[in-house]
Order: sequence, then C-alpha cells, then structure tokens
Amino acid sequence: MTSLPANTRIVDNTSEQPGDRAPLVLNMERFGQVTTTVCRVNEMKGAPLAWYVAFAASLGLLGLLGFCVLYLIFTGVGVWGLNNPVMWAFDITNFVFWVGIGHAGTLISAILFLFRQKWRTGINRFAEAMTIFAVICAGLFPGIHVGRVWFAYWLFPIPNQMEMWPQFRSPLLWDVFAVSTYFTVSLLFWYTGLVPDLATLRDRAKGRIQQIGYGLFALGWRGSNRHWHRYERAYLILAALSTPLVLSVHSVVSFDFATSQLPGWHTTIFPPYFVAGAIFSGFAMVVTLAVPAREMFGLKDIITLRHLDNMNKIILVTGTMVGYAYSMEFFIAWYSGAMYEKFAFLNRAFGQYWWAYLLMVSCNVITPQLFWFKAIRTSIPLMFVLSLVVNIGMWFERYVIIVSSLANDFLPSSWDKYVPTWVDVGTMLGAFGLFFTLFLLFCRFLPMIAMAEVKAIMPAADPHAGAHADHGHGGKDGH
Repeated sequence: MTSLPANTRIVDNTSEQPGDRAPLVLNMERFGQVTTTVCRVNEMKGAPLAWYVAFAASLGLLGLLGFCVLYLIFTGVGVWGLNNPVMWAFDITNFVFWVGIGHAGTLISAILFLFRQKWRTGINRFAEAMTIFAVICAGLFPGIHVGRVWFAYWLFPIPNQMEMWPQFRSPLLWDVFAVSTYFTVSLLFWYTGLVPDLATLRDRAKGRIQQIGYGLFALGWRGSNRHWHRYERAYLILAALSTPLVLSVHSVVSFDFATSQLPGWHTTIFPPYFVAGAIFSGFAMVVTLAVPAREMFGLKDIITLRHLDNMNKIILVTGTMVGYAYSMEFFIAWYSGAMYEKFAFLNRAFGQYWWAYLLMVSCNVITPQLFWFKAIRTSIPLMFVLSLVVNIGMWFERYVIIVSSLANDFLPSSWDKYVPTWVDVGTMLGAFGLFFTLFLLFCRFLPMIAMAEVKAIMPAADPHAGAHADHGHGGKDGH
C-alpha cells in the first residue's frame, strides 16, 4: 500500500471499479484518531445547535404522548376512533410498525457479524440502539390498547391467587413472549458490545461523575487477553441467539393476522412478507438516522458513503420483495376462487381506502426502484428523502392491512368506516417523540460508533503487527 503525503485527505468515493472497494474508514491511520473522533461527541461541553433543536421538538412530542396516554387511561378507549367492526386501528398499526423498525439493528449486528461483513462496523452501534428504542415504543401499544391498562399484567403468566392464566393459544400472548425475548436478547447484545467503549470513556473522563458512571457500566474492563477472550465468546453466542429472533419475532407478529379467518388476513404469505417488510423499513430508518447523525457529529470518515450505499442496496432488494408479496397476494386471492378473498383485495385497491393503498404502493414499490441508479444511492439529500418516503409507506402498509380488512368483512350490514381522532394522531406522533428523545440522548452520552470494531478493520490492525492491536483500549489515546 503506497503512502500518501502528510496533508492528503481521502474523499469518500464509491465509484470504484469492481474488486476495488472504497475504504470503510477514511483519513485515519492510527487507532487514537478513531477514539478521539467518537469520544469527542460525548466529551464536548455542549451539543451542536441542531441537537438542541431536535431534542426540544422530540421532547415536545413526548409530552404529547404522555398527555394522550393519560387522557386515554382516565377517559377510556372511546377517545380513539374505533368502531364495530374496526376494533384495531392506529394502536396495532403503530405496534407492528415499531416492531418492524427494530429489525435492522439486530440484522446488521448479528447476521452480518456471523457472515463477517466488515461494513457493518460503522453503523451497528446506533442501529442496535435504534432496535432497543423501537421495541420500547412498540411495547407501549399492546399495553394501552387493552382498555383497562391496570390489568395489562394479565398478559403475563404470573402466578396469582385467582389462578387466572393467559390463553396460550392466543397470538396476542405469542406477541408478549416474542417481543419480550427479542428485546431482552437485543439489549444484552447491545450492552455487551458497549463494554469496551465504555471503558475507553471511563479512562478518558475528567469529571468524577463521568468516571463513576462509565466505570460502573464498564464492569471493570481492563482490556486483558482474558477479558477479550470472554467478550468475543459472549458476543458470538448472543449474535447466534439474535439471528433466529430476527426471523421469528415478526413472523409471530404476523400470526396475529394469519391465524384469523378474516379475508385479507388469513394467508400463509404473511410471515416471510412481514419479515421482508420489517427489514425494509428498519434499514430505511437507519439511513434516516445515519444521514443527519454523521453530519451533526462529524462522523463522515467513519460512516462513509460506502455504508450508506450498501444499506440503500438492501432497501432496494427488500423493497422488491415487498412488491412481489403485494402482487402474490392479489394472485392468490384470484387463484383461490374465494369470493370473500377476492373482494378484500379489490376493496383495498379500489374501495374507500384506495388512497392509502395507492400511497403504500407508491412509497414501498415504486420509490425504492430509484436506488438502481448509483447517483441516487450515493446522493445524501436524495437517499434521506427516499428513506423518509419508505418509512411513511411502511406505516401505511400496516394501516391498509389492518383497517381495510376489518372495515369491510363478511357482512355488508356490519361495514363501517374508521376515522382517526386527534388522540389517535397525537399518540402516533408522540411515539416518534419517545423514539427520537431516547435516540438523541444515546447520541449525546454513549458512544455512537463501536470503536473496538472499527479499529479491527483498519489497516493498522494487521494481526501480524501485534497481539490485539485491533482493539486498542485501556489508555488515554485508545491504544
């Protein structure tokens, strides 16, 4: 590898020839440069102005969520626009949407780690954090949609004197086990990866409070050979446990619909269809978060265009899968010869919710096809806008599946139209406030980038150069 002049700055360029890939870390030859770049975000006395603006907006939406939830509890679910037969609407739409958002983090961290994909290292930490926060948002909605929220603990098989047990054949109970298991394993996986970097922040901290705080959660990490051996073993085990959960948790969520007899829901395509859609929306949210984060905190040399380009390719692939699933739903409805099934899908496209279906197809099928063009895949403004469009489309996908199927079921005499109230809309917006508040706090006080893993893919981490040179922890300069 030829050396460059001292002041030469490498510009991120993804127009490389086949077989000649752009570097994953730019303008950094020493481990200490990575440590300084990442830790600077947490060590600065004040955050960038854009962070304060975003945090104030998110905190306002979080306050709206708190008000709407309290109003719901004290008044009842009648404040939502639910009717008979539309007993599920924004509540379960938001639940399925947020569970889906939580898929990309574990996919990036676990599956790409098992396949030894080095490009995951720049984005896996905040993608994992995004998973945790999305599942927290998702867990809110099953709790409040039961009506009497003070009885939400009945969902869990807790021993009690009344010998009242949940219905274990209910898909809603399957959700409890699937989502809680996914959250627990994802949290452990995220925290395990944080430990070496928390030790770096502990060693660099100047204030006593920071030293105690980071030191407490660093679990006595000293970067010894024994520590690294056990860390890597635990990380591998958790990655192996997380991988099947990526496929299982949204499959179980899809069983809420697929095990019913309702036209439009009773179909075997739902598990793979939901998983592909979850990965699709999850990666779009990672792009939505990565683009402003790398700009706001000066991380362009670590979260490079190559990372964003690869994620956009995955959005293209999974978006095509989702489009195929849409077409297969129509084909099976026609091929089955079931008149109720045929009506359900024709009604989705041409009935009273035609506008939502058109928006869903436009955002989820047509828009991602723009990523076939490299100029669009590597354009920061365009990919950011398209990722927002995908997230909007995936929310409307869940809305179309839930509301249109319930509003027009078997008996025309029971048909009705669902119209959301201000509480529905406020709760939905408030959930985004909760998500972005947690994410912005994470960016401010915890390392956004997995420093140990980024160092492991740098040229300086050549295993012949010295034992554990790739980790570089335990000192003020990170090595």
